[in-house]
Amino acid sequence: MEKLRIVVKEIAYAQDYTKLSTLHQSLIPILSLASSLYKVVLSIRHYLYHLGFFSKHRFPVPVISVGNLTWGGNGKTPMVEFIASWLADSGISPLILTRGYAGGDEARMLTRHLRGKSVKIGVGANRAATAACFLKRHGHLDPRDYLVEGNWHEQKEGSRINSRKIGVVVLDDGMQHWSLKRDIEIVMVNGLTPWGNHQILPLGPLREPLKALRRADVIVVHHANLVLNSFAQVSEHNLRDIKLMVQEVKKSLPIFFTRMSPLHFFEVGNMNTRIPLDIICNGVVLCVSAIGSANAFVQGMEKDIEMIRMKLKELEDKFGSMPVVVMTEKDYDRDPEILRHLSPYKVMVLCSELQIIPCRCNGEDDFKKLLKEMVEVKFLGANQN
Repeated sequence: MEKLRIVVKEIAYAQDYTKLSTLHQSLIPILSLASSLYKVVLSIRHYLYHLGFFSKHRFPVPVISVGNLTWGGNGKTPMVEFIASWLADSGISPLILTRGYAGGDEARMLTRHLRGKSVKIGVGANRAATAACFLKRHGHLDPRDYLVEGNWHEQKEGSRINSRKIGVVVLDDGMQHWSLKRDIEIVMVNGLTPWGNHQILPLGPLREPLKALRRADVIVVHHANLVLNSFAQVSEHNLRDIKLMVQEVKKSLPIFFTRMSPLHFFEVGNMNTRIPLDIICNGVVLCVSAIGSANAFVQGMEKDIEMIRMKLKELEDKFGSMPVVVMTEKDYDRDPEILRHLSPYKVMVLCSELQIIPCRCNGEDDFKKLLKEMVEVKFLGANQN
């Protein structure tokens, strides 16, 4: 099954089918048929929502959705963390709603990063029901308390408005979650592999046709720093291509650019440590990662732990010092207990945060200002009608 998944992904990002193997090409007609059927189902579902056959839940507080059109690696959860942290620092307690894929690794990472802040995290496939429970338990702020006369008044900790009551809902991976009404739709795009072969699942990586970008309010191109890196196999014209593609669908869409900025390491078994990045300078490092394939990562570690140990021993013999295993937080959270089998080798987990890259008039302050304006106009406007 894992081999099939890899083959399907290779087809999804292939630029020229003629260069694919016989196995790949034999699967294309089947995937194409499945993709067509999936597209029909999407159209019917969208039409039923449009007719009001399926109801949409409206929360009593503003809703910010962070989603994407393609599978994996788009920076959705880091963006959710960025927004939630900013809201909490502004004295507005947000509720994050996440589905809880991959055993809840994203929820665990969010909980760790946002510890000490007035942020609540609800996990569950039925996000309307999850939100209802949190709103009933904690109550909610009247948005007019901080949207005073059309201005978003940021509050300091301990202020009158700051409280445990929920002020904003943030949807993690919310673009295709049509049962919830939202005030802002942020769509994340992987700058390295934006649209693949432009086909719908499973033939391509798209969850919906590109025209779905018309529903977006903001586009964020993630990994933009790697796109601009001269050592990457892509360059600045790729960013221009993404902007042109987006503007063909919806000309007025504001576009921002983000990157993941490394902060520090922590050692497996001691999450409270903050080890500086230069600890591995001039050292021997083995990187292990499988973001976007949670089950494969866990199963692979169970089956191939000895292979990894052998690789570590080879590196130790070759360089005369014990190598260090480095992995991402997402991979760590999937099954940290398995990693203990790599002892006595150290396993370091890299912690990073999302940063907005300044680009002309679209920097971090501009992003926050735009979200404020959209919440004020769209939420208050919707509730005045």
